[in-house]
Amino acid sequence: MTTPIQDTILFQLAALPEGKSIDPMNIAKAIQPERWQQQLGHVRTNAIELAREGKVVILRHNKPVNPEKFRGVYRIRLRLEGDPTSFEEPAGEEE
Repeated sequence: MTTPIQDTILFQLAALPEGKSIDPMNIAKAIQPERWQQQLGHVRTNAIELAREGKVVILRHNKPVNPEKFRGVYRIRLRLEGDPTSFEEPAGEEE
């Protein structure tokens, strides 16, 4: 079951050409145009959940990143065939 924010993310992504991504700001503005900045954290949380479920990928510099560990500016895209389903820890960064 998806949340209203997840529904908005998936709806907006479905309207894009295949392989295109969306800025989380656009999703936040669709949810609450007057106070979209307050929605950015909720959009991020819901995008991470969708990425965990394998429905979307989180992109940094147009490359898929680990949804659990990314920081900074990102975009969201529907998962494509060939996208990674897991992310290995770089050598020397294991916890």
